[in-house]
Amino acid sequence: MQTLELIRALADAFGPSGFEDDARAVVRSLVEPLADEVHDDVLGSLVAIVRGRTDRVLMLDAHLDEIGLIVNFIDDNGFLRFAKLGGWDDRILPAQRVTVRTRQGRMVPGIIGILPPHLQKPDERERVIKIEEMFIDVGATTRDEAAALGLRVGDPAVVHYPLIELAGRTVTAKAFDNRAGCAVAVSVLERLAQKRPEMTVAATFTACEEVGARGARTAAFRLEPQIALVLEGTIGADVPGVEPRKQPVVLGRGPAISIADSSIIVRPRVVAFLEQLADEAGIPWQHKMPPYSGTNAGAIHTTRGGALAAIISVPCRYIHSPVSTMRLDDFEHTVALADAFVRRAHELLT
Repeated sequence: MQTLELIRALADAFGPSGFEDDARAVVRSLVEPLADEVHDDVLGSLVAIVRGRTDRVLMLDAHLDEIGLIVNFIDDNGFLRFAKLGGWDDRILPAQRVTVRTRQGRMVPGIIGILPPHLQKPDERERVIKIEEMFIDVGATTRDEAAALGLRVGDPAVVHYPLIELAGRTVTAKAFDNRAGCAVAVSVLERLAQKRPEMTVAATFTACEEVGARGARTAAFRLEPQIALVLEGTIGADVPGVEPRKQPVVLGRGPAISIADSSIIVRPRVVAFLEQLADEAGIPWQHKMPPYSGTNAGAIHTTRGGALAAIISVPCRYIHSPVSTMRLDDFEHTVALADAFVRRAHELLT
């Protein structure tokens, strides 16, 4: 599959935390031809195993879930109240288009309503609307009409705008955190199909990262990896109003290598190994500025007896919004570095 089509298929798939079924089905269709074994686990993560020359396990992790919403009340007039699944900024949500998924798999479109300025008091225009005041309008006029659409309390939703291309080999879509990482993992598996790796590679597309790295923790416990590489879409902040010393990563400078974040301090020799691989291959790279955010590496590297864990990320502006934006050059360089690491990671164990 071509790079753009791969990223589109993954980014546009529906899969908020705990409700990853549709996104998982897309990933399964992509990895089954590439892996020796593919299975789901009890939390909803997908594991694709490529047998290596040895039984030592390298866990190649990319979380599958995206931030979303969950319906928690339907009123008499058919409006849906909701809560967050993951880290939304309340300022983003009003006047967005959403898709709600019913128990039967029906995708119901709606919008998060907002009063026009004509009806707002001056102080209301200045403050952030709280999520408790928001509602989804699906066009229903009664609770029964909403029920006839299949809508119930507990149904998940996402803010959804399909992927579009911008100038300069740049694309924007929802869920690059972390479908960008998922696309990198799939691309690495495509490369491994051409030449068997030294270590056995367990590619994990894990559930529920956005609500506490749950899927990665259980997957790592089961797989007992010696080494892990976590793939992410991370915080590109090279935009007006953010000074360079506060920009965790910058678009156009290649994959970001993490040194430390809120969940892990990467072993220095692992960081140096990644830097060396990138330099030898002529891959542009940058450090991710510590200590912003956390990843599944925090859960993986402390499971059982621990694992050597590394993190490389695709720089993405505007993550945790429906308009995440990345450059395809950065994505392709991240694939190249991840592939190099997977092929040579066994050297860290000697």
